[in-house]
Amino acid sequence: MINEWDTFKHLFKRREVPAKTILLQEGEISRTMFFIEKGCLRTLVNNDGKEITTQFFFEGDKVSSIESFMTNQPSLYSIESLEPCILQTIPQKDFQNVLAHLPEIKEEMQKHLFRRFLNSQKAFYSYLKNNPQKRYEELIDEHPHIIQRIPQHYIASYLGITPVSLSRIRNRL
Repeated sequence: MINEWDTFKHLFKRREVPAKTILLQEGEISRTMFFIEKGCLRTLVNNDGKEITTQFFFEGDKVSSIESFMTNQPSLYSIESLEPCILQTIPQKDFQNVLAHLPEIKEEMQKHLFRRFLNSQKAFYSYLKNNPQKRYEELIDEHPHIIQRIPQHYIASYLGITPVSLSRIRNRL
């Protein structure tokens, strides 16, 4: 966490979670912001029992269902740990209090949200325009650490293909 946050350290709780822990269930209201100290989280949606991965998050990332967190509406997706994680958590009320009192942190969060929005838009348009191989090549080029840390079936889900299709793509490259 950045220096501005040091004033508010007392509001954070350290939480260790094992891999495969659901931190937020789709349909629940998000009341916690997670700062990843160590580990990896993913967001996912359930489509008739089939899990579809929508994003990955790593050390230094801040994660919540931000739409739910800011509006108190049910979350459109779940958040799950993919690795054992060490998280710093802050409740919604305390987080909003921090934003109200420190313009630097509010600005940092706005930039963070804008980057997340841009990344989501980029992924969305890539999904519309590119074939699975091209999407996989973009993923390798832009986020090589994902390939090293994330199990293949989650990457396939993220790319919108089956693990068998991903295996074929990887064999061609």
